[in-house]
Amino acid sequence: MKAEPMLLVSEPILGSQEKAALADVIDSGWITMGERVSSFEHAFAEAHAADDAVSVSSCTAGLHLILHALGIGPGDEVLVPALTFVATANCVLYVGGTPIFVDIESSAQPLMSLQDAAAKCTPRTKAVILVHFAGYMVDPEPWQAFARERGLMLIEDAAHASGLPGAGAIGDAAAFSFYGNKNMTTAEGGVVLARDASLLDTIRRARGHGLTSGTFQRRSSRTPIYDVTMLGFNYRLDELRAAIGLVQLGHLKEWNAKRKILAESYRRRIGENCPSVAIPFEARRPSVHHIMPVVLPASSDRQDVIDHLRAKGIQTTIHYPAIHRLSFYRGLYPDVNLPRTEAFTDHELTLPLHPRMGLDDVERVTSALADALGERVPPAAFVMRDKSKHANLASG
Repeated sequence: MKAEPMLLVSEPILGSQEKAALADVIDSGWITMGERVSSFEHAFAEAHAADDAVSVSSCTAGLHLILHALGIGPGDEVLVPALTFVATANCVLYVGGTPIFVDIESSAQPLMSLQDAAAKCTPRTKAVILVHFAGYMVDPEPWQAFARERGLMLIEDAAHASGLPGAGAIGDAAAFSFYGNKNMTTAEGGVVLARDASLLDTIRRARGHGLTSGTFQRRSSRTPIYDVTMLGFNYRLDELRAAIGLVQLGHLKEWNAKRKILAESYRRRIGENCPSVAIPFEARRPSVHHIMPVVLPASSDRQDVIDHLRAKGIQTTIHYPAIHRLSFYRGLYPDVNLPRTEAFTDHELTLPLHPRMGLDDVERVTSALADALGERVPPAAFVMRDKSKHANLASG
């Protein structure tokens, strides 16, 4: 019998529309930053109830530009979670600041702890970077009050949150990601939203070397002269990626809705058949379900579970190794101790979740997980119930 293809943790949807959009850019003869970039920025801003947006080469670039534009520098401390991709902390180092790692609330709610953040504030603390981990929204009001009381700037790392209502509007600025595993992709790329138009304008100029005009503007201008008004970077998005982004953005709401159906099915199936496995977050918390994290029982061997699922053709991964435990950061900050983050990252496992999947794929994963843990394999009746409830959800 032919083996089933590997079920991946994430998989982008790319097809004829993206191919046609790329061909149109190539046929136009203009492939660097131009009209499509501007159109994509306006469309993304509108989709997130914002007035304007600045596209950049990556979410990392966006976070760097935000910190740079806000004036974070040497001697300044920035509160960051250790449960995030390393870029969140790296960007603080890029501007000469010091990342201060904050613990999570709990394994059930793996978002940055307000209580631990308050304990770690000092007169040098200038900003907080909030992460919508796994696509789940942080609680806006408590963090806004926290920042207001202490005169801190709030920054959103919204890499997991494209299409999440309210994301990008909590603090001073936010950076989104379009990397290949995100809810929408341009292969590489990102967008910055900011509350203040002058801050966004500073970020827009800084992404392109601080030039007062770009190549596209000078092409149709009477004079090719430009000025440089600030230290800038080469963090531009190109027309090819913007063209893909416009197509992807048009499907984002539909894809996020499908992710929600899959995540709900995971919650039911795991609750019924893998009782020792915990699922972080309350089901009602707003989310775009970027990933499907679960917490394995402490008695299990995570690598054995990973190997068992891989033998069944199912990829899994870990989100994330705690930043303060990585060799580079352990060398910089050897005394950091975050017990709740460490407990979570020691037992977290990320299961496949993407819009190419169907409910039969959820069944396949949860059956293999139950088998790996020595728990009950579910009867087919549960699968038929899910399929009848969401008959419009295509199989993977």
